[in-house]
Amino acid sequence: MFEQFQNGKRMELLLRLPAITAGILTAICAIQLLAGKPNVWVLLVASVALLGFGIWLLQNSREILLKDLLAFSANHSRAQEVNCLREELPYAIISRDGTLLWQNDNCRAITGDAQKLPEVFPELEQEHYLAMSPDEELYVQNQENTYRLSIHKLHPDDISAEDDTIAELERTSLYGVFFYDETERIYCEEEMEQEKMVVGLIYLDNYEEALAATDEVHRSVMLALIDRKINKFFENMDAIVRKTEKDRYFVVIKQKYIPMLKDTRFALLEDVKASNFGQEMSLTLSIGMGMNGGDYTRNFEYARMAMDMALGRGGDQAVVKDGDRIQYFGGKSLSTEKTTRVKARVKAHALCELVENKENVMVMGHKLGDIDCFGAAIGIYRAMTTLGKKTQIVINDVTNSVKPFMEEFTTGEYPDDMFLTGDEAVRQIRDDTVLVVVDVNRISITEEERLLSLAKTIVVLDHHRQATEVIQDAVLSYVEPYASSACELVAEVLQYISDSLKLRPAEANALYAGIVLDTNNFTTQTGVRTFEAAAYLRRNGADVVKVRKLFRDNMEDYMAKAAAVHNAEVFCGNFAISVCPAEGSENPTIVGAQAANELLNIVGIKASIVLTEYNDKIYVSARSIDEVNVQLIMERLGGGGHLSTAGAQLVGCSIQDAVALVKETVKQMLEEGAL
Repeated sequence: MFEQFQNGKRMELLLRLPAITAGILTAICAIQLLAGKPNVWVLLVASVALLGFGIWLLQNSREILLKDLLAFSANHSRAQEVNCLREELPYAIISRDGTLLWQNDNCRAITGDAQKLPEVFPELEQEHYLAMSPDEELYVQNQENTYRLSIHKLHPDDISAEDDTIAELERTSLYGVFFYDETERIYCEEEMEQEKMVVGLIYLDNYEEALAATDEVHRSVMLALIDRKINKFFENMDAIVRKTEKDRYFVVIKQKYIPMLKDTRFALLEDVKASNFGQEMSLTLSIGMGMNGGDYTRNFEYARMAMDMALGRGGDQAVVKDGDRIQYFGGKSLSTEKTTRVKARVKAHALCELVENKENVMVMGHKLGDIDCFGAAIGIYRAMTTLGKKTQIVINDVTNSVKPFMEEFTTGEYPDDMFLTGDEAVRQIRDDTVLVVVDVNRISITEEERLLSLAKTIVVLDHHRQATEVIQDAVLSYVEPYASSACELVAEVLQYISDSLKLRPAEANALYAGIVLDTNNFTTQTGVRTFEAAAYLRRNGADVVKVRKLFRDNMEDYMAKAAAVHNAEVFCGNFAISVCPAEGSENPTIVGAQAANELLNIVGIKASIVLTEYNDKIYVSARSIDEVNVQLIMERLGGGGHLSTAGAQLVGCSIQDAVALVKETVKQMLEEGAL
């Protein structure tokens, strides 16, 4: 309004200009006449005439010109309004509560008869646009169309209004809304996403073992049937399936079929496993899928990484690596034990070559190490000292279950610095130090995580199934989920280190005790190689009776275990859950694991889960015999382990909340068909 007022003042000044000019000239002429110059009479007459014309123009044309200007302004405003109404881009002005105050024709085609914007887009709440930054945008859905809304706050200066409405505008928050129809763009992006290529690898896990267990009459038929099942499974997915080796396939499919594979949890796994022609051993396969890597080469690398994860977890499962995200499917069967020990011999020789030019070796396990972890570290200690390398074992907290075995190494036969804490190891580690990690492959639960970033050479020996979090930069990795324990793996490696290697009785006892612990006295995940490793340790002086005595419980621990068994609850028909009391117990976490083993002796129990609260954490021990993969349950809780032996640690919740979380997780997985 002020600008319009200023424009009117300038126009009125323009109309008065001839009269002002004539007045000035008349005054000049009068001064000249008074000075005695008669030749200015002509100029004076002209000035008077010009003055008269100016006065007439000011009196008679002012209203006409103002009317023309006002008419032009009005027509210009109407033209602007018509152009806004006919603007192709939908636009509206809304109040603070979303009321549609003004909108153009294209916007009205979207909103219809709605009075408020949230009536059209229910997901658009008032706090959305009140808290939005100037550059922020919202995506909303209306029927089959998707719109991108650009909302900006309006000020009174942005709107032409009468004087009496300016005060009201200053008290009211108004918002301008631009509507951008993104439906076609999003559709094209989704189509491009679905048409992306996914690389897949399929490996037959136990090809040689299954053939050896199948009579010659059925071998060719079984292999032909497996080949047909794989091709038939991908037949309706526009897939390319090529057999690259006798037990390996290469697959390329479109990304739009991945959700269907996930929903069926890769039914090919169970379909192939069922094709055993009544033979004793079923043929299983592993699937690795790589997607969203940016290019085909990266997708292939993702597929190889996914396959490594599947094989590292025991096979008989599918792993999908979607960028940084990894998903697991299947893995319900026990790992097939390899009858050959060629891999153990190759890894032993590789370890010898690796430490040949190194000065010293450090060995560490996982936090709150058990006897399997301690025994495996002792075995590596003996191997490295036999090769002439200074070796030390990193251990921070010595649990009560390990103390009796550790006391055997405090005699004069062993150096005083055989054991060192994590802080001491961090100060002493050098570039030529080899760090050997045993009984763990997850970074976060290693005894001293800092060593992993300081060590230049890392070796991993473990029997747990690999999870998403894994030590990636290991120079040598020997992870075998089929093995009963880390001590079994180390016992096999020791036999190929050197002919001069001889275990001392205390060392053999520690390794033997680790096998006994993880196999629950040779009843869980025990194979032929487990007994062969035990026989090797027995020949090296392992005392079975002494180990059994060292495993005996004190009265407090035994009572805690009995209380956990007594208070067990059966849920979902076949799952037993209980809480192990930690008060008065020297080894609450060990007692909880023992209680979980005891619960499996109850008829009808397929899996047992025992929770123990200790040191502001809740330790979860899960056990099963063969029907339930408890590792999948523990992975949902942030843990891991074996198919029949697994665990997790929960922080920041009460024991009651932890029990409820475990139950909810099991129920959800049963509904999904993941168990």
